[in-house]
Amino acid sequence: MTVLSRVQRQFELHDLAIEDADHAHQRAQIERLYMLCRDLLRLRNAVGPLVEVCRRLEHDNLPMVRPAMRPLFRDVTDHVRTVQERIDSLREVLAFAFEASLLVGQAQETAVSKKLASWLAIIAVPTAIPGIYGVNFKHMPELEWEYGYFGVIGTILLVCVELFWRFRRAGWL
Repeated sequence: MTVLSRVQRQFELHDLAIEDADHAHQRAQIERLYMLCRDLLRLRNAVGPLVEVCRRLEHDNLPMVRPAMRPLFRDVTDHVRTVQERIDSLREVLAFAFEASLLVGQAQETAVSKKLASWLAIIAVPTAIPGIYGVNFKHMPELEWEYGYFGVIGTILLVCVELFWRFRRAGWL
């Protein structure tokens, strides 16, 4: 019972720590959640066979067990089942916390990916337009139009500003 109390106390402390966590400690917390899940699994594996032992001591007519002791084994069986149920509920809560931690990490990665994709799209415009004109020597705008060079630069700037504004409005930047 003391092991279960210790695991439950660690879980409660860990639950509070998750709420105050920042990105630097997230990996350590996920590892700690995993270790707590593993400890609970070991505890459940240790408690599991006790149910069958207590049931046999309670119901089977074993010569070494006095009939007056059978109700006591019923109480022990009930306590062991209660411990099993508490372990199962703690494992479910830990599994939920583990999944929530992973989802928070994925959300942060998604936000970073959106920012990178936005900046990549903005940078692609000044790379693509001069690249297209760079391979076409006959129809370059600045050769036949006096302000062609400034027109291309202005178009690039307008498209980049438009993309920046749209990504900012969408919450990607």
